[in-house]
Amino acid sequence: MRRVREIILRADRRLSEYVKYRTVTFAYEGDFASFVQYNKPQVNLMLNRGARIPGKFPHVEGSGPTARFMRFKDLAEVDARADELARVARAWCELMATAPKKASRTPTKKTSPKR
Repeated sequence: MRRVREIILRADRRLSEYVKYRTVTFAYEGDFASFVQYNKPQVNLMLNRGARIPGKFPHVEGSGPTARFMRFKDLAEVDARADELARVARAWCELMATAPKKASRTPTKKTSPKR
């Protein structure tokens, strides 16, 4: 997990990490990825909204409407897929940097007409 964390955080300086739902989550303008099933010997990384990430990544798995996964059985596999993981992380940051920002939910202050 440490090496995966290092690769993600070095891929793009816009990415940050925090703990959410008792696991490490990486984010930029929204959740990018989280460790799942972290009590198993392999590393399972869930790309929270991975279906939105543009590009072809041979080791990104899944076909559902939202999440995708990258799985690593050992450190050698993490190192072998490091460039791909970094490209996925950069693609997420670029996607979110160019995505239209959602309108604020804060109600605008209405003014009364002057009399």
